[in-house]
Amino acid sequence: MTENRLKIGITQGDTNGVGWEIILKILSDVRIYELFTPVVYGSSAAAAFYQRTLHDHEPVQFVACRTAADAQRGRANLVECGSRELHVTPGKASVEAGRAAADALAAAVKDLKEHRIDALVTAPIDKHSIHGQTFPYTGHTEFLAAELGGEGLMMMCSDILRVGLVTIHLPVAEVSAAINRELIVKRLTQLNESLKRDFGIVAPRIAVLSLNPHAGDGGLLGEEEQQTIRPAVEQAYADGILCFGPLAVDGLFASGAYKRYDAILAMYHDQGLAPFKTLSPDGVNFTASLAEVRTSPDHGVAYDIAGKDQADAQSMRSAIYAAIDIVARRRAYAEWSRSPLEHFEREKGRDVSVKDLPQSDDADN
Repeated sequence: MTENRLKIGITQGDTNGVGWEIILKILSDVRIYELFTPVVYGSSAAAAFYQRTLHDHEPVQFVACRTAADAQRGRANLVECGSRELHVTPGKASVEAGRAAADALAAAVKDLKEHRIDALVTAPIDKHSIHGQTFPYTGHTEFLAAELGGEGLMMMCSDILRVGLVTIHLPVAEVSAAINRELIVKRLTQLNESLKRDFGIVAPRIAVLSLNPHAGDGGLLGEEEQQTIRPAVEQAYADGILCFGPLAVDGLFASGAYKRYDAILAMYHDQGLAPFKTLSPDGVNFTASLAEVRTSPDHGVAYDIAGKDQADAQSMRSAIYAAIDIVARRRAYAEWSRSPLEHFEREKGRDVSVKDLPQSDDADN
């Protein structure tokens, strides 16, 4: 499947935020359909409402679809989700808007699991509005991990910086107790594999941040660096991961030394996202280590400007481009990592399956 045949699912997010505005701004440029087939999951009433708020963009004509299987190539497709009696109140958090966001996400993930779309791009949600009995999660990352299986790694990506997180949506007071050697090694392994598989980096170099100021100052400002983080880095390095640290956060970013690394592993949410968003205002949130590809813009619902035709769509556009690129790289990586003998046989014109390959006499292999 070539890139311009990819179906990319896009969820509406919180219907009282800027999600629909940035989606409509992107889809109003017909050149985007040369890259992929968009399938938007959401409310046609919300789409029509926000279409009326835009002044310098061509109206988007949606094709109504039952699922992504009905999507038309070269057109903007819409899978209707939730209540048709939706009340749109820009800038106002509401249970109704949260439910609409959850309905759209559920429909999109169903299509994703059934391989009707190739990747998912999610518009921002309001975590308080969406949270409830039908959505008992603290964010997209946790929901997708539960639905798709495995444990996702939250990673922020841009052309100049990639940041992975050890802990995600956790109160700062709980971070120290939550991190341990096993978790850090796991995150380093996830990050290392994603850099290879999703970004095409053969031998990634990863900087590991400290938890305390001045990397703990030899234990004077905290012992997590000596007792937990450094042993984890040493273990991962012994396992073949090119990781270095723990490094003082301020020095790494202020000196520009972060540019020497392919990615940064931060201990908690704001430690990683504050410098990332400062350096990459149009970056992308990517959920790595899952079987399917999901990205999103790196900003929130922006209630303060919702419905005012002021939202910048660049981060959402970057999220779509990133999803397309990651799907392509994953497919290339799967091809590159095939058995060398299988490659050789295919080049000779012989289709070879696993049962055709030589089997070891060693029962442990």
